[in-house]
Amino acid sequence: MKKSVLAMAVMAISGAAAAQSSVTLFGVVDATLARGSGSVSSKTQLTNSGYTSSRVGFRGIEDLSGGLRAGFHLEAGVTPDDGQGSGTNSNNQATGAGAAVAGRQGLTFNRRSTVSLGGGWGELRLGRDYTPQFWNQSVYDPFNTNGVGTNQVTNSNIGGATNTRASNSVTYLWGHGFNASTSTGGGGFHVAAQYFLGENNSGTATSHDGNGGGIRAGYNGGPVSVAATYASTKYASGDITMANIGGAYDFGVARAFAMYERDRVASAVALTGNGYLAGVSVPVGAGEVRAAFSRYRTDAAGTPATRKLSLGYIHNLSKRTALYATYARVRNTGGAAQALNGSVTSANGSSSGLDLGIRHAF
Repeated sequence: MKKSVLAMAVMAISGAAAAQSSVTLFGVVDATLARGSGSVSSKTQLTNSGYTSSRVGFRGIEDLSGGLRAGFHLEAGVTPDDGQGSGTNSNNQATGAGAAVAGRQGLTFNRRSTVSLGGGWGELRLGRDYTPQFWNQSVYDPFNTNGVGTNQVTNSNIGGATNTRASNSVTYLWGHGFNASTSTGGGGFHVAAQYFLGENNSGTATSHDGNGGGIRAGYNGGPVSVAATYASTKYASGDITMANIGGAYDFGVARAFAMYERDRVASAVALTGNGYLAGVSVPVGAGEVRAAFSRYRTDAAGTPATRKLSLGYIHNLSKRTALYATYARVRNTGGAAQALNGSVTSANGSSSGLDLGIRHAF
């Protein structure tokens, strides 16, 4: 009798596994020794995500009848240097980003939390996800918006709470891998269109705050990749619009990157920002050399601007483990005071930063 019950249990588990096409546990642990130097103060710290964002996640796909598929993706940011999780934003507004209690930030699926349905017609994805405008900042940056080398467009832009991700979103994707970890498109033409909600009650001046959306269209073929994005988020204090375009070309011996972005806050005192990046990555033996120059400037009083030069090297010990080093230096003008790796610099001063780290993926 006991053997029969055990056999039935094994068959039930096997049947459940067969119905579910795939479920994957994945993650990255990236720890960084970071040094920042500024004209006011400097800082040395053990931080994280100098090469790849540290995370832990679960994703799965189920094949349904008629070519239909369902999928889910739950991904949480983690900070291996101190064991905390990363905070999230519930409504794409300042009110949705509660202050974390130091040392007690719980694990949140802040990076992505979506459920999808897809077929030959594309993919419909619901939940917290990356915004279309972010992808051009990331995929056309040799440093993938990680660490001290991150392009200055991402570091300085005026895009607000929805620059990188948006909660309460509905996204349609065509020409992408189903339930893919990135929404940068497969081969050929691809489109991503997104709408998100701030979820406020009607009848107030701020009822539309946090509502918005964006669209990204691009093409990937052979050595060429190019994409353009337009996005907007509503706020009573002033709507924010963002537009960017980027591209990359693989020459074989090196891959060249370029992107340009223009942002605007339509407040009582309107503010416009614009920035660009030019970069390259070069395979060298078991590693890769990366370099980029980027700048971001706004039309605020004095026309503050920050220019950054970044240089780095990755050495792959295996397909999953790598050592890396990145050096960057910024120069401020027009009253800007950007500083690197936690340091502080005076207005119009310079700052430098160094990352040394190890990344392990699983």
